[in-house]
Parts: sequence; structure tokens; C-alpha cells
Amino acid sequence: MELIVLGAGPAYPERPGATGAAYLLQNGDDSLLLDLGQGSFPALYGRIEPSRLTGIVVSHLHPDHFIDLVALRHYLRWEFTPPRRVRIVAPAGLADRIDALHDEPGFSAQSFDVERIRVGEQDIGPFAVEAARVKHTAESYGFRVTLDGTPAASPGLVYSGDCGRADDLRPLIRPGDTLLAEASFGPGPVPEGASHLDGPAVGELAASSGAGRVLLTHLQMGFDRDATVASVRARYGGPVAFVDPGFETEI
Repeated sequence: MELIVLGAGPAYPERPGATGAAYLLQNGDDSLLLDLGQGSFPALYGRIEPSRLTGIVVSHLHPDHFIDLVALRHYLRWEFTPPRRVRIVAPAGLADRIDALHDEPGFSAQSFDVERIRVGEQDIGPFAVEAARVKHTAESYGFRVTLDGTPAASPGLVYSGDCGRADDLRPLIRPGDTLLAEASFGPGPVPEGASHLDGPAVGELAASSGAGRVLLTHLQMGFDRDATVASVRARYGGPVAFVDPGFETEI
């Protein structure tokens, strides 16, 4: 399967083009989207016709990870006759939040089939998605994604979402996996009370879990990329790089 980065920015990026979190996985005609943050809908539209998505998984209910679902809802509702629908797997309350934003009960239900995430594995088309709770909001998740039918030892993609405790991701990681991890606070340290990761925490997790490579994302403004990469490499000997919109790689 192929990973295509549509958006990799934090809640308030200063870099042009640093749109909110959105990571597209493709396998043949099937596509799974991990999050859809601010400004990422145009990038999604530029890669696939959005109503063809097999499903969307939302890691947590902060707007920089889901707010462009509003744009997607309008697109599905008004660009097609009859309107089209997309399956969404998300923490509790996603539909209510989008409905409240428009002060319109049922706004989401007109275009989305929303399901509650459950801890453990579930299938979304050919994608096997394993979810684990992580420290961030009251209900936040990290994910491991593989393809159904692949050998258990085959590498997958582990996506941190936003995560305040690196060890919460450890149960998801198998040796050789690609770890797509937020490094919000660069080379660190993470301020008291901020439920996010920094480079040293990501590096220690990757080294101790046997991750095959690390892809960094969600860097807060004011932090240096090179210093962040160096802080990961000081603890982990595998490949490390930041991702930006347009980045593509095979998993």
C-alpha cells in the first residue's frame, strides 16, 4: 500500500502549505484516509475523487484533525444527484460537533455513516486497522494499518495521531513498521501539561520497539526541523525524515 501525505501541519502552522493532518493510504482502487485537518480537502480532491474513499479514520476530536470533514460533507451533499456517502470511524461525538458547528441536527448524517472507534482490530475495506488509546484528549487513538491477508510479520504503518505518552504506541508497533509520529515540540522538552511528543521520545520509542523507519510530522511553529531530526537520530539508528504535503512512499 502507498502512503500519500496530504497535510502534516499542527493547529497553527506558520509554514505556507502546512495544512492540517491528513494521510492517505491507497491499495489499488481502495483508499483509507487518516484524519482530515484544516485546508486538506483540496489536496484530497487533487489525488482521488473523494466520494470513492473506502473510509476515513479520525484519531481525535481536535479541529486540526477533522475540520475539513465539513468541506467533504458539502461536496458529497451538493455535487452529486443523488448525494453520496462516506464511512467514518471516529471517537464518540464527532457528528454532534459537526452538527453543532452548523446549528443543524442531522447535518453530518446526510452524508456520513459514522461509527464509533473500538480498541483492537477492525476492517475498513481491505485495510486492517488496529486502534489503541493514547493520552491526549478524553478519547484519542493511535493506529496500525496493514492489508488484510498479509503475513503477520509484514511491516505496517503506525500513526501516532496526537499523543502525550510514547509508551501508549508501543503495543501497536511490530519490528520493521513505519512509525509516522508527531514531534510537536521538536528537540524538546515538552512543556508541562502539553500532551504531545518531542524528538527524543519518538527516538527512544522507535529504537526500543524495532521500528523500521520514522516519519516525523505535526511540528509546532518555532522549532527547528534539523535539530528535531538530530534528537531522534541520537537515540535511533534507522532512517528519519520529516514529511510534507506531497510526500509519497510504499509501506
